Amino acid sequence: MSRTFASLQWYNYRIWFAAALIANIGTWMQRVAQDWLVLTVLTDHSGTAIGVVTALQFLPSLMFSPYAGLLADRVNRRKMLIATQGSMGVLAVVLGALVLSGHAQLWHVYVLAFALGTASALDAPVRQTFVAELVPPDGLANAVGLNSASFNAARLIGPGVAGLMIAAVGIGWVFLINGVTFAATIAAMLRMRPRELTVLPQASHAKGQIRQALGYVHGRSDILVIMAVVGVVSTLGLNFQLTSAMMATQVFHKGPGEYGLLGSILAIGSLAGALLAARRRHPRVRLVVGAAFGFAAASGLMALMPSYVTYAIACIPVGFFSLTMLTAANATIQTSTTAIMRGRVMSLYLMVMLGGTPIGSPLVGWIAESWGARWSIGVGAIASGIVAIAAMVWTRNHWHYEVSFQRLPRRRVAVTYPQNEPTM
Repeated sequence: MSRTFASLQWYNYRIWFAAALIANIGTWMQRVAQDWLVLTVLTDHSGTAIGVVTALQFLPSLMFSPYAGLLADRVNRRKMLIATQGSMGVLAVVLGALVLSGHAQLWHVYVLAFALGTASALDAPVRQTFVAELVPPDGLANAVGLNSASFNAARLIGPGVAGLMIAAVGIGWVFLINGVTFAATIAAMLRMRPRELTVLPQASHAKGQIRQALGYVHGRSDILVIMAVVGVVSTLGLNFQLTSAMMATQVFHKGPGEYGLLGSILAIGSLAGALLAARRRHPRVRLVVGAAFGFAAASGLMALMPSYVTYAIACIPVGFFSLTMLTAANATIQTSTTAIMRGRVMSLYLMVMLGGTPIGSPLVGWIAESWGARWSIGVGAIASGIVAIAAMVWTRNHWHYEVSFQRLPRRRVAVTYPQNEPTM
């Protein structure tokens, strides 16, 4: 089997991968439908309202992630995933019923977005660490990359399908279909072979375990650099739902089909980045930083595109660099963190990655309304470039590595480290 798809040789991972693909398609359909509902039905194209909805959906990650990570280190992960996935399915069905009955109001979306965010905050650290139970330790980096590929294959399909369905049958049915897709994940959990799962150590029920995780991260400058870069880029740069909605409607004057298509085109680059990530056995901090710089350049160019077609084409490299950064960050942290601490460390990473959205989304929405949709992308590009350059300078000054260009046996940039220094 190709190295890119090596993890699919394991039965439990195969059914997880298939089920996650179905559920992720539904999730992307709901994201597009939710933004379109707020933008065109419940408000008069309010970027601020979309920003508030997005903020409420990600606020629980800021509030509850450390505790969710502690649960991920303590509980049966498979059983917890069944509970969280079921909860998210029910919330999607409730929103769909409100829309179809004609009773949906903006405050309903706000409340349900916060509830969905709470379920997602509990789900994310468990889902991230559960992958380590599905494959052997040396296959973890590949499995993380394939998870990202599944997520972005769904992004390739979901937004386009959502746009077509909104135009054909209406927004409410999209939410109902998403609710049903969560049944695929639950079925996969029930069909797994428990004897083939890799048993990971569980944390004891003792006090101070979140502080222990904070101390562990504080002593790992490589993880701190990754968190700083990903935190800034995620907060101000990764607001594609909002920025694409504003660009599609306000700048290019397009409908739901064209808006959904932008998400699918973005996923072409993301999927390419994820598949390349699945081939890397040892992701590094330098890949996270380099991809952040590439994202800054690509999104800056995207903000300047004069037409819908050129904007759509520019989405491809933006998707590639953003996904390369996130997958490298995820895999680097997971593979380098001790197993008993992994859930808590991943929860802190997810808190940084997702927790900035409640701040960034309303701010980016306000920028879009006040300065124009192009600036809502441009601000993220500028901030991403600054943090990438700062990370390059800091690591060079503190890790004291040497960069050289080698011609033989093949041309490449080599990085040499002093003993006991983090690897860039």
